[in-house]
Amino acid sequence: MTTIPHWINGSTALSADTAPVFNPATGQEQARVVLGGAADVDTAVSAAANAFETWSESSLTQRTQVMFAFRQLLVDHEEELARIISAEHGKTVDDARGEIVRGREVVEFACGLGDVLKGSFSDQVSRGVDVHNFRQPLGVVAGITPFNFPAMVPLWMHPIAIATGNTFILKPSERDPSAANFVAELYQRAGLPDGVFNVVHGGKPAVDAILAHPGIEAVSFVGSTPIAKYVHETATAHHKRVQALGGAKNHAVVLPDADLEFAANHITAGAYGSAGERCMAVSVAVAVGDAADRLVEILERKAREVKVGPGDKPGTDMGPLVTKAAQERVENAVSTAQVQGATVVVDGRGLKVEGHEEGFFTGPSLLDHVTTAMDAYQEELFGPVLAIVRVESLGEAIDLINANPYGNGTALFTASGEAARRFQRHIHVGMIGINVPVPVPMAYYSFGGWKDSLIGDNPIHGPEGIRFYTRPKVVTTRWPQPTRHTAAGFNFPTSN
Repeated sequence: MTTIPHWINGSTALSADTAPVFNPATGQEQARVVLGGAADVDTAVSAAANAFETWSESSLTQRTQVMFAFRQLLVDHEEELARIISAEHGKTVDDARGEIVRGREVVEFACGLGDVLKGSFSDQVSRGVDVHNFRQPLGVVAGITPFNFPAMVPLWMHPIAIATGNTFILKPSERDPSAANFVAELYQRAGLPDGVFNVVHGGKPAVDAILAHPGIEAVSFVGSTPIAKYVHETATAHHKRVQALGGAKNHAVVLPDADLEFAANHITAGAYGSAGERCMAVSVAVAVGDAADRLVEILERKAREVKVGPGDKPGTDMGPLVTKAAQERVENAVSTAQVQGATVVVDGRGLKVEGHEEGFFTGPSLLDHVTTAMDAYQEELFGPVLAIVRVESLGEAIDLINANPYGNGTALFTASGEAARRFQRHIHVGMIGINVPVPVPMAYYSFGGWKDSLIGDNPIHGPEGIRFYTRPKVVTTRWPQPTRHTAAGFNFPTSN
């Protein structure tokens, strides 16, 4: 049985405690991952702090060269990394390739930080006085990341943190930990000095140690809203900067003027891709007026066409859920929706995949006539369940979404520019798609929702990521002529 170790200061390290890592497609344990605690976090912080002394003084050219080399290694080893992700998460290899590509875009953004980090200069703000500003790294920073994107979500964090001169400690999910170690090895091969990037595996003890450690300046987190609130409250109480991205309940609104085949095709992919285990998954389709019956008919057909199977089998559209507990939770949610009055149009419960009967599979489920009072609407199911809510107007759809406690992503399918403009201006959601079901922004924009989807006010990657991992300095300078003396005033200084 393989044991997945920590990666600290450029080499592997073990802990006494371990936990199982499963192959979701077979239901079988395939490895053990070490579970670290306060001592392991302290060791990683010491290594990162020592590395910061030299890495923070490295040139932008050196950092850029490492990022370019790291980016190329991600390209060269994309297939290997995708299969590692698929084997532990369950998503299809194609889907895993997609998350690597989207994560790599942040590396590409980090390759250009030399331009982004340029400060400004103001000449002669007063007689013989100039002002300029620049940004410096924080120190040791950490990321706590979820199981659903074991490569992409950490890549939202560490490339920008490292390129701006910080050192980084990653605490990945213990459900699919191998991608983090693989990335650490690629960084080493890219020329990143030991101690700049470290991986500590573990559960809550490791998380709590990170949140409380006085040597960590900032923490980035992506996960459920309750844990995001806990991370934000705990880390800020220990005087850290915090990025805390929480859960979601993403709505896709379909107007009667939309191309319903197009809308249904993209909503199906947005709802069932990655088995619905995405914070940007479409979990609610809001059918407006006359669009409803026809939309449900097409969505039913497309849901039944989704090919469910092991992630490494060619032609598979959707793999298993990550754990047995996740499978049971999702199937129980469908049962509860049925009891509460929803119409189960497509029932994914009880699916068995030939040759993988013990895998954590559940098929796509489609629920119609869902109301806002039902659990299927109120809860983030994080599985392949699409709920259909019927409304009479775009205004009613906007009010429905704005009343929801989450505000991560939303989409509108329409042929009307006026409707699209009204929707994007009045919706209380951070990321909006117009005829785009999963509106994850490009790396040079920042990712983050509103309301309970973002705790605090620090989105991730893009310009906000640079601001998060650096702090500004403003320098006012005067170089007086040796032969000319200027009297100092006791009044508050002005620019006269």
